[in-house]
Amino acid sequence: YNDVMCCVNLLSAWDFFSWATHRIERGAKDNNHLLYKPYSNGDGSNRDLDHASEFEMSDIFYFCRQGVESIMDDEVTKRFSAEELESWNLLTRSNYNFQHISLRLTVLWGLGVVIRYGFLLPLRVTLAFTGVGLLVVLTSIIGFLPNGRMKNFLSEQVHLMCYRICVRALTAIITYHDSENKPKNGGICVANHTSPIDVIILASDGCYAMVGQIHGGLMGVIQKSMVKACPHIWFERSEVKDRHLVAKRLSDHVEDKTKLPILIFPEGTCINNTSVMMFKKGSFEIGSTVYPVAIKYDPRFGDAFWNSSQFGMVNYLLRMMSSWAIVCSVWYLPPMTREEGEDAVQFANRVKAAIARQGGLVDLLWDGGLKRGKVKDTFKEEQQKLYSKMLVGTQEDRSRS
Repeated sequence: YNDVMCCVNLLSAWDFFSWATHRIERGAKDNNHLLYKPYSNGDGSNRDLDHASEFEMSDIFYFCRQGVESIMDDEVTKRFSAEELESWNLLTRSNYNFQHISLRLTVLWGLGVVIRYGFLLPLRVTLAFTGVGLLVVLTSIIGFLPNGRMKNFLSEQVHLMCYRICVRALTAIITYHDSENKPKNGGICVANHTSPIDVIILASDGCYAMVGQIHGGLMGVIQKSMVKACPHIWFERSEVKDRHLVAKRLSDHVEDKTKLPILIFPEGTCINNTSVMMFKKGSFEIGSTVYPVAIKYDPRFGDAFWNSSQFGMVNYLLRMMSSWAIVCSVWYLPPMTREEGEDAVQFANRVKAAIARQGGLVDLLWDGGLKRGKVKDTFKEEQQKLYSKMLVGTQEDRSRS
């Protein structure tokens, strides 16, 4: 009840601010008055000492409305949590207000639990261990072969086979579009990032050179075995922050046209597949051909989004394997290169816009790093400059023109 009343109050406040602002703007236009007073610019020029300190209630309406709009429709933080489905898919994880509705629906839900956990989950776990085990063993064996066409051929076949087994472990139903645009050797494949399974979704349809930090444990064993059969790019923890070293390793790789295309997720974090956030410019500074790929999941049978701040990797994978299925579409977009006079940031934004447009995602300029960090001071200063321009005379310039 309190939440409902809070929302009602926010809506009422927003309506009031909108109405008040509209009336003020209309009145100022009818009477040919300035909507915003030209306050002092600090040098004493054009300053009306009698009116510089005056305050009117109308001065706060614009800022109040902007604040209420930001609270009611925050387009950033809601990208870091799973979206609520319009219709329930009999998974309690997709219905935050789960409660008893009827006996018939409860029986159907219980039957679904038995099927998913009693039959599907054990089968999927078996397939997952089989795929990972074969990947480690076979790539280790291939690593003993001399470099050449035979080794590359066997490595690609083993990777494809093992990734496709892992895809079956998720009961993934994937539709690939425009395969003629698939990434080629010597290029860089960039895609929007929703989940760690994005890797096997793409790698089950083509081979890629992976980029990442060296880990310990089981992941470290997999990485060491994979790099024996294929030239993946793994970095030590101390090397990750060295941008020049990372750029050089990537450049050296793409210059060799015999090596597999590099797979990179420029967002740097998982987004809930409703939008695409800022692409880091590093992978767009190399000057290689970029192959954009758009990945769109259908959450009706299982939400692939990984909220890393809420679930660990093992817990997340178990949730994926206990879903009904993972359904997604993959679009291979035409290759793109930097245009003359275009810097890395502009190139990254152009690629991001193409991916968002094809996948039906919202194109956002915000940094995905806000998932764990605070808003940068530069963003705050940008808004402060915008507000200050409105107060010190921007509106006056517009009215004169």
